[in-house]
Amino acid sequence: MRKLLFAALLTATPLSAQPAAWPLSQTEQADPAVPPVIPLRDRARIEDKWLAERLDSIALPLMREAGVDMWILVAREYVDDPVLKTMLDGENFTARRRTILVFTDRGEGKPPERLTVSRYGLGGLFEPSWNPEQQPDQWARLAELVKERDPKRIAVNISPETAFADGLTAGQYQELRAALPAPYADRLVPAGPLAVNWLETRTPGEMALYPMIVRTAHAIMAEGLSSKAITPGVTTVADLEWWLRERIAELRLETWFHPGIAIFRQGEPKELGGNSVFQPGDLVWLDFGITYLGLNTDTQHLAYILKPGETDAPAGLKAGLAAANKVQDAVTSSFRTGLSGNEILLAARKKALAQGLEPTIYSHPIGTHGHAAGAAIGFWDDQAPSPRGDHKLRPDTAWSIELNTLHAVPEWGGQKIPFRTEEDAFFDGKSVRYIDGRQTSLKLIGPK
Repeated sequence: MRKLLFAALLTATPLSAQPAAWPLSQTEQADPAVPPVIPLRDRARIEDKWLAERLDSIALPLMREAGVDMWILVAREYVDDPVLKTMLDGENFTARRRTILVFTDRGEGKPPERLTVSRYGLGGLFEPSWNPEQQPDQWARLAELVKERDPKRIAVNISPETAFADGLTAGQYQELRAALPAPYADRLVPAGPLAVNWLETRTPGEMALYPMIVRTAHAIMAEGLSSKAITPGVTTVADLEWWLRERIAELRLETWFHPGIAIFRQGEPKELGGNSVFQPGDLVWLDFGITYLGLNTDTQHLAYILKPGETDAPAGLKAGLAAANKVQDAVTSSFRTGLSGNEILLAARKKALAQGLEPTIYSHPIGTHGHAAGAAIGFWDDQAPSPRGDHKLRPDTAWSIELNTLHAVPEWGGQKIPFRTEEDAFFDGKSVRYIDGRQTSLKLIGPK
């Protein structure tokens, strides 16, 4: 059966087909099917189209916002800059030897100049500007280009605050400074927000298919949290983790983290994992994500394994999920352009606590990375404001609304359980909308 399914998926989407846009949905489907998986060649074409859109539409405005007229990115093979890596086309996965990209603001009314100081044009998105036969020294050629353009402020990716803006290694920075003629070495400035804003901004093209990507993740999760993958009394937590890993590989997709799974059981003071066997009456928590078309998902769902004769979960467990939904509402209603992650955290906690809830909020951006560039809204082990939450909220950003709330379950003798939820969402500058809905009902796992 699996071989037949895999063969069908290989031909599910015709070559070169452009999938139709998927709308954002505020209601999650209870048992969604996996959408047809896009062939690899078509994925590369889609990603290249998105990259061209990003380079054409947001690079120059972000440079001007940062007050720089040149941006130099440098990476070496196996030591990728997280920003430069997102600027490579669908047939270039990583820096080759040393890859140097140069953006130059050429003035009002002109698109930015995009050069690569290499032999290769990187999918036609950057103009190759180095001929080793004419100038064997790559650094010397870069210095020539800089001198010709005479930039006043040159952004480079060095940052003590965030890894996302710190992709230039110490050795490459030293060589860059040594290569630049006076006075250009002294015109180097940290890219900082420029790098972060590039990574966190989502474009219309990306958002047209992000719902399909999240739906794919939701569908795999629904399969995992069902009798297809769980046989009570037989299946272990580790079994389900690896079932999900195999399912991802079978669909020719990737994940950016190993699935997180735990059992909450009446009378057990701690969550169960590893070789623990699923049993009727268990509450099952799943933390799951995929990487598809260069974008990531990160979602957490809850399921209940029915006991013999049961047709629904205990009311106390359903109330716990409803309480977590209220904390989600407290978070999403606190988003405002220009607020810091810390300010959103404090506002959301105030709203949740006023309702008698016991929240822990640790929401984060998502996109080209799983725990992505942008403002952190709390951490699971730290509910106080911190420097990691200083970044200001910007429109056109995607988020994982991640949190939990402790809730006493009367049917379990008042045992308090952390009801963990996480759903991917999009902030357009005015409001937060879920990308493919959110869980409002526990998934029920019955007999096969």
